[in-house]
Amino acid sequence: MILRFPVLAGLALSVGPAFSQQIYDIWATTWDRAQLFTYTNLSPNPINFVSPGAIGQADITVEETPLAQSMVGYGASLTDSSALILSNLKSQNSNNYWSILNTLFDPTDGADAAGFSYLRVPLGASDFSAKVYSFDDVSGDTSLSSFNINNAPSYLFSVINDIQGINPYLKVHIIPWSPPGWMKDSGTMNGGNFLSQYSTVYANYLLKSLQGFQSHGISVYAIGIQNEPENSNPTYPTCKISASQEAQIGSTLRSLMNSNGFSGVRIIGYDHNWDDAAGYPVQLMDDASSAFSGVAFHCYAGNFTQQDSFHNAFPSKEVYFTECTGEYGSDWWSDIKWYMENIFIGSVTHSSKNGLMWNLALDGNGNPKLPGTSSCGTPCRPVVQVNSDGSFMYHQEFYSMAQAGKAILPRDVNGPFGQRLHLTIGGARAQGLIATAFVTGRVNPSDWNRYSLVVLNWDDRPGGTWNPTPIQTTIEFRDMQATYTFPVGVTTLWWYAPSTSLNASEEQGKAEGKQQPFTAWVHADVNSERQQPVEVVFQ
Repeated sequence: MILRFPVLAGLALSVGPAFSQQIYDIWATTWDRAQLFTYTNLSPNPINFVSPGAIGQADITVEETPLAQSMVGYGASLTDSSALILSNLKSQNSNNYWSILNTLFDPTDGADAAGFSYLRVPLGASDFSAKVYSFDDVSGDTSLSSFNINNAPSYLFSVINDIQGINPYLKVHIIPWSPPGWMKDSGTMNGGNFLSQYSTVYANYLLKSLQGFQSHGISVYAIGIQNEPENSNPTYPTCKISASQEAQIGSTLRSLMNSNGFSGVRIIGYDHNWDDAAGYPVQLMDDASSAFSGVAFHCYAGNFTQQDSFHNAFPSKEVYFTECTGEYGSDWWSDIKWYMENIFIGSVTHSSKNGLMWNLALDGNGNPKLPGTSSCGTPCRPVVQVNSDGSFMYHQEFYSMAQAGKAILPRDVNGPFGQRLHLTIGGARAQGLIATAFVTGRVNPSDWNRYSLVVLNWDDRPGGTWNPTPIQTTIEFRDMQATYTFPVGVTTLWWYAPSTSLNASEEQGKAEGKQQPFTAWVHADVNSERQQPVEVVFQ
């Protein structure tokens, strides 16, 4: 609840430094797992922004202009296998099922939850399905009269509906691992090449997929033409589709979508590795820029900085990061560092609007998988592992995304997601930190914006030998300075400040000899107990 009291500026109030920017809220995941997405409220001793002094061992300067991309959320893929695992858990232990979904997807400000808001869903079978199927397996059915969205298992739609009930901001991104086999030279969904003669039929197939999800109460945010279009594997659904073929399909699909009530749904192209960022996706935009909102990348070849090759060529197009998987048997802390460096800080710093992992849920052996698939030879690790007895555990993929995602969630109900800010890191130990920053706007423009930092301290060998060392860091913001010592691990923190437009109006008022109204959060103690902040309007 927010209480607003008009207060005369001449009224004496004992509020101390509460009107300056202050850091109260901190989440941390440390290298030794002593903290695992652990929340700390610094009340009654917040970190104050004060007049600048000497910089710390590292110094982070947050720049408010120019603003970078708006974020849309973090998450994973709900494969058939993930949906089956979760659906079975719902029948076996519904309390654990709802606990997992709430922890993963609850976006409520202040909730002890990650607030994942982006879900990628295969259209038809993938390498994590019980069998190979499409939505129309009748050979030569160019009229698509046998199309049936319910070839997908019913539990897939049920789990999505349950997630939607928890997170109203959920963005669903659908994409096939292969067209129906009869549209390919292989005659099967497992491997092969797309036949251009079916471009219009396939565009209609994708439109029907959109309509099918809509019939299950699922609003789709984005659709893709083909997952990993440069990959063909005969052991699971895959398909090679050239950039020119994808451009033709996308152009036809865009017209169909615009004519059938889906003009607001994005088409996101490519959806493959970083290493060809300057090739396939650039050709795709050259051929059919108006059909595609942007492109998506995976982590399995290349480097996140290669996203710049696409972004610099088409700066108005959106960039997404949609797939990477961990493997069982790897080192927990090494994975955290890699994920933050390459995806949840790295890819985002290089223009991505989101960050996704592969399977949302599997068992402890990386199953169930499609029988006979060669993918995930070393078992793929999910975000959450669900065991046969109904117990579960969150893996390093969860903690990496949870830390990053907390910084971008809406502050207000139906408010905007965070928008990335630029920053620089200096100081003697600058190499020990990587970070990204965000500003989250407010529904009421007079309310103070939230400014967030996601910081990885990976300085675990400062002298060349194992010695995880915290870094005392100054944070520079609007000619003010705060100091915090970042432990080795990932830290997310935030503070509030008036919007720059409000600052501008204040400056204008001063120039006109007027004192302008302003708002501030007042933190009070009642009977020695910290109360919820009260927003006060000063006249």
